[in-house]
Amino acid sequence: MNNFSFKSYTEFVFGKQTEQQVGELCHKYGAKKVLVVYGGGSVVRSGLLQRVEDALQKEHIDFLEMGGIQPNPVDTEVYKGIDTVHDNHIDFLLAVGGGSVIDAAKAIAAGAVYDGDFWDFYCNKAKVEKALPVGVVLTIPAAGSEGSGNSVITKTDGLHKISLRAPEHLRPAFSIMNPELTYTLPNKQTVAGICDMMVHISERYFTNTTEIETGDRICEGLYKAIIEEAPKILKNPKDYDARANIMWAGMVAHNWTSAFGMQECWCSHFMEHEVSAVYNVTHGEGLSVIFPAWLTYMCKHNVHKPYQFAVRVWNVPESDDKEAVALEGVRRLKEFWHSLGLPITFKELGIDKPDIDLLVSKLHENKGGLVGSYMKLSSIETRKIYELAL
Repeated sequence: MNNFSFKSYTEFVFGKQTEQQVGELCHKYGAKKVLVVYGGGSVVRSGLLQRVEDALQKEHIDFLEMGGIQPNPVDTEVYKGIDTVHDNHIDFLLAVGGGSVIDAAKAIAAGAVYDGDFWDFYCNKAKVEKALPVGVVLTIPAAGSEGSGNSVITKTDGLHKISLRAPEHLRPAFSIMNPELTYTLPNKQTVAGICDMMVHISERYFTNTTEIETGDRICEGLYKAIIEEAPKILKNPKDYDARANIMWAGMVAHNWTSAFGMQECWCSHFMEHEVSAVYNVTHGEGLSVIFPAWLTYMCKHNVHKPYQFAVRVWNVPESDDKEAVALEGVRRLKEFWHSLGLPITFKELGIDKPDIDLLVSKLHENKGGLVGSYMKLSSIETRKIYELAL
């Protein structure tokens, strides 16, 4: 196990009707004027946005709204938010939504107190040194951004989708997590979120770091909990306990408690970011295509963890033929994702003829000559993985 330092800055308020506490929590964390950031009309139609604003008014906290954040949020939305903060003396960001909304709010929070272009943080020209505080009312369990210091934004010029990690400054001050708010999610969003959190776990689990049994068992327990609870939600979307377990799993999958002491990989996410940047597909659905292709390649080239994954998570019997066992684990994973309605090929994702040349070129332009850590992959190897997803 590697040395590590871990501090979680976020207060999690979990359970039924907890969104009613949002005004008190904003007051607790010093908010005087809040920018409420949200996505489409669902938070309006459901009445959630009104309940949030009523709670802010009850605490005599001024606020402005900024709606319209799209899935796979883009830089133009962030620039708009930064201008709104400057023009209206905003001192707190409140994200009401899922990962895209939270990621955009984080980018605004960092960019609003920076003299240069916020994109400097994403292209490694500058490091986040401070940010406005961010609060969250979570509506889509998926990205885990409610508990992490990460943010992913797409630059429209060139379609560069890049992630930022700044846990000291971008972890939310608080996150309100009411599973009831997810009852009306379309199945497509629910299962895409489930895939996203499973791959978040995988980016930690598939590591060459040794002697990490505690971390491995946390990851394996999360996998098994998700595998057990996900079908219950499809059977009964208002199964509170299943929704609660999935919501908490999504947070734990990405707030780093499953990753301590490990070298993380992130290759599957980097490869998928190019797919969703170019084709604007749902991130979780892109991952359900890319990750099994990556894992299939690892079965032949670095079989240790794929073998363990197959045996411990998918109950594949042990054998001296480790590659065959690992590939059976991949088959069972794909079978499970198919049962949820997720795509596992580019064609099922709606991309009949992906431009693999473009995907490979953009991937290595953004991430360098070698990508990932479980196995450092050149452009020759990432091309083969994209081809495995055909």
